[in-house]
Amino acid sequence: MVEAWYMDESPEDQRAPHRLRPNHAVSLEQLRRLGVTYRKLDADNYETDPRLKEIRRAENYSWMDIITIHKDKLPNYEEKIKTFYEEHLHLDDEIRYILDGSGYFDVRDKDDKWIRISMEKGDMITLPAGIYHRFTLDENNYVKAMRLFVGEPVWTAYNRPADDFPARKQYVKFLAEEA
Repeated sequence: MVEAWYMDESPEDQRAPHRLRPNHAVSLEQLRRLGVTYRKLDADNYETDPRLKEIRRAENYSWMDIITIHKDKLPNYEEKIKTFYEEHLHLDDEIRYILDGSGYFDVRDKDDKWIRISMEKGDMITLPAGIYHRFTLDENNYVKAMRLFVGEPVWTAYNRPADDFPARKQYVKFLAEEA
């Protein structure tokens, strides 16, 4: 099961867990109220998994690819890691399914505090369009993930501040309705 917590403000290595002391855990329900959805799937059988096939059909995830983030596998690795960790949003949902390895997605809560979500093999997460977030590897320095999209992929990240985009405004409205 996925684990999430509020982060400390330490500037040390972004790949460290950054837990508050004492730890301040975040539940799946709290993530859901932020529009973040989570599923646990069988990553060992992703190519033939009927549950993944059904999710893709139901959510209209018509396009997918697989990315391996490791210094020996990803061109411009150092630059990409820095880019992924810059706070940004997308105009479409971000759907990631961890096939191997591990890493962290960080999302902002309604009070603009960082929540760290630990992702590992079998975890699928959907971040809603308009949510400020970032990604980093953990101390294992490796993740293999499936990226899913509705329609053609759009890779554009809009670094904060990006509050004038309709996707952001719609997301802020969603948060207000959840409150």
